[in-house]
Amino acid sequence: MDMRQLRYFVAVARERNFSRAAEVLHIAQPPLSRQIQQLEESLGAVLIDRSSRPLALTEAGRFFYEQASQMITRMEHIREQTRRIALSRREIFIIGCVGSTLYSGIPDLVRRMRVRWPELGIEFREMMSVEQIAALKDGRIDLGFGRVRLSDPDVERITLREERLVVAFPKNHPKSLSTSPIALKDIEGEILVIYPSKPRPSFADEVLGLFAELNVEPGIVEEVREIQTALGLVAAAAGLCIVPAASQRQRPDDVCYRILSDEKATSPVIMSYRRNDNSGRIEAIKELIREMYADNPPWLQLSNITW
Repeated sequence: MDMRQLRYFVAVARERNFSRAAEVLHIAQPPLSRQIQQLEESLGAVLIDRSSRPLALTEAGRFFYEQASQMITRMEHIREQTRRIALSRREIFIIGCVGSTLYSGIPDLVRRMRVRWPELGIEFREMMSVEQIAALKDGRIDLGFGRVRLSDPDVERITLREERLVVAFPKNHPKSLSTSPIALKDIEGEILVIYPSKPRPSFADEVLGLFAELNVEPGIVEEVREIQTALGLVAAAAGLCIVPAASQRQRPDDVCYRILSDEKATSPVIMSYRRNDNSGRIEAIKELIREMYADNPPWLQLSNITW
């Protein structure tokens, strides 16, 4: 089994037709068919049901297609990274993160990483929690920071802390005048702006789940893509929004914040990385996070460290 056979199989699986796959690959059909047969023989499994029209994948074929697609994507990433390193002589480390984590520990962590590895190129990719899993498996990112509890056999996940949630009110809202904590029950029936609208599951589902768990009914629910849009609607008095405590640094002039007093009103900060990562950087990054937490920075004040 080699990469050429993987590419051939993926093309056939996508096109569901040997002739069209051969055209896409710019080869004749007979050698393509022989390569697929040799692949099946080497695996000891039938991957394609040739009796159906269009062609269908067997159960083994569906599993192999998913794995082969990931391997091809990973190889392309390795090839691109190698080229970039050769040109810049710098290793590139890519971090995927949900937007709200940029207002708490991520900037501090990256500063520490740059001190630890001055020759390392560090890049950010803002992406939702569920998107980070696929990006890690595909090799498009090396580390992820999200807020949704997901499970995947190829990804290790550590809940670093539980961050308190706050309610964002427009200025001059009757309930914005106090700075004391507020119970979720006290905003029942209010228009609620949630984010992100997609992909799901997301932080939006965590917020709606909290309402359901505490038997609180919001009013109209508006869904938007990003936290910046959600807080913009709050500033325009279009509704209220639940956000992590560190996000209080956004829009301080036209949005007021009150901490939710309910014990369960927290949001996890979850670090994700590839299982069996052999780079050696992950363990070092864990140590940097421990050092960062030991310094007890201001953004950590409204969090419960769980790791």
